[in-house]
Amino acid sequence: MAKDSVSRILIVAPSWIGDAVLSQPLLMRLKQRFPDDPIDVLAPGWVLPLYRRMREVADTIESPFAHGRLALGARLRLARALRQRRYARAYVLPNSLKSALLPWLARIPQRVGFVGEMRYGLLTDARRLDENRLPRMVQRFAHLADSSGVPPPEALPEPRLAVGADEARAVCARLGLTEPARLACFCPGAEYGPAKRWPPQHFAALAQRLVPRGWAVWLLGSKKDAAIGARIAQIAGGGVRDLTGATSLDDAVVLLSRAELVVSNDSGLMHVAAALERPLVALYGSSSPDFTPPLSSQARIARLPLPCSPCFERVCPLGHFDCMMRLTPDRILEEIRRLRPDA
Repeated sequence: MAKDSVSRILIVAPSWIGDAVLSQPLLMRLKQRFPDDPIDVLAPGWVLPLYRRMREVADTIESPFAHGRLALGARLRLARALRQRRYARAYVLPNSLKSALLPWLARIPQRVGFVGEMRYGLLTDARRLDENRLPRMVQRFAHLADSSGVPPPEALPEPRLAVGADEARAVCARLGLTEPARLACFCPGAEYGPAKRWPPQHFAALAQRLVPRGWAVWLLGSKKDAAIGARIAQIAGGGVRDLTGATSLDDAVVLLSRAELVVSNDSGLMHVAAALERPLVALYGSSSPDFTPPLSSQARIARLPLPCSPCFERVCPLGHFDCMMRLTPDRILEEIRRLRPDA
């Protein structure tokens, strides 16, 4: 752990990859407001690679608690360790009671967050969320940097992840990859459910249009996406390298940083690609770009204006899945050419 400081800031971070990326503008605004105060992040291990690539973060601390488990003894031990750092402020981003419990146990004097799951006494600054004034998740996180009662900012900085110039070479060597002249990365997964996933046959058809034009297509995702990746590669034939389940999150960040084109469902890797400023086509079906859009001028949003979309369901409740099925590969190729006329 880092050295003690009387003015350190603790961020109790979200567990989702996309939410972690969207929390960075909060860190940026805190660094502007408190430039001399180190910012530490407490988060599950699987999202810590992202925070280690944010220039605002001084130190990261792994949260070892499984979802839903109180584990009071372990929380008390971690709270005692956090107490030694003498944090002045904590910002609690998840809305659960358990996420607010640790800063309270650590006796952090100022504890800021939104009113959530029965945690009034655990927060010293518990704020009611005005969804109309703060329609986007990134706005909700970032506004916590302001004093209570201050109007939301009109503009926010965009997330930016740092990747070293030599990292891609090392990752490619370890994975047995040759970096191509023109790299397109497809991210076919989405943790929330199948209603957010563009069909594998559409991804494959898009790859079949790009490969003859000199593009190499790499599929990126977690082990949960491996079946989808294998299906896409099988349908597409040559020119597609299936890396789903074969990379860590940190590897995926590095590989995405080298892509000249990314096509992604509304997922954590979509937000990563946006934070890397990659040319990106973001696919929306059951979810809404009004709530969690990719924060980059290099991104284009592809969605259909259907009366049933967004429904925010995990599985299409009507059974037809029109929001994604009717979002054709030809339509996505048009979006790609707006980003990359040479595609």
